[in-house]
Amino acid sequence: MDHWIAPSILSADFSRLGEEIEAVLAAGADVIHFDVMDNHYVPNLTIGPLVLESLRRAGFDCFFDVHLMVKPADRLIGDFLDAGADLISVHPESTEHLHRTLSLIRDGGAQAGLVFNPATPLHALDEAIELIDLALIMSVNPGFGGQAFIESSLGKVAEARRRIDACGRPIRLEIDGGIKVANVAQAAVAGADTFVAGSAIFGSGDYAATIAAMRGELGKASAC
Repeated sequence: MDHWIAPSILSADFSRLGEEIEAVLAAGADVIHFDVMDNHYVPNLTIGPLVLESLRRAGFDCFFDVHLMVKPADRLIGDFLDAGADLISVHPESTEHLHRTLSLIRDGGAQAGLVFNPATPLHALDEAIELIDLALIMSVNPGFGGQAFIESSLGKVAEARRRIDACGRPIRLEIDGGIKVANVAQAAVAGADTFVAGSAIFGSGDYAATIAAMRGELGKASAC
């Protein structure tokens, strides 16, 4: 699969969110990563479906990758489907009935993703692999932007890649947390094809240069 770079708006300037999204898309971003936190499942509170709905009304037709760090997840899935999410990812710990939750997403017309925290084993991937379009490996503990990359997550990415390849389905493998120019190639070599970067992009002085540098590193990784 092609490499996708997905800036996380968690690190954007929310006082001019539309401008920030326009800027990273113009700079070459493939996907907009939309982090939703509830101050319950994770210790932070961010944004909800009304923000996504307003962005759609403003004319943004980009691919919105919605990461639900909320519990329970089912309550918000319908709202995000109505708001225009293209893909909705949930954590296995956020629902009592994972298959039902993933089916709710897919039946609503969006792609479904499954997220694994650093200490969460990959058992649910095997159980739900026929219902997902994306697996997301967290390389930090969720809840805050700007955290340091957890190196051991690369092993989990490699194992997830092995299981995805064995199933034969076109499932994307995303990594999120501490991704930057210096380590994006490592993540690609491990097997990731979708790279969430928040502060590395929005905290840089030049979004286009940063994304281009990431693509350069990804190109080197593909050539290995």
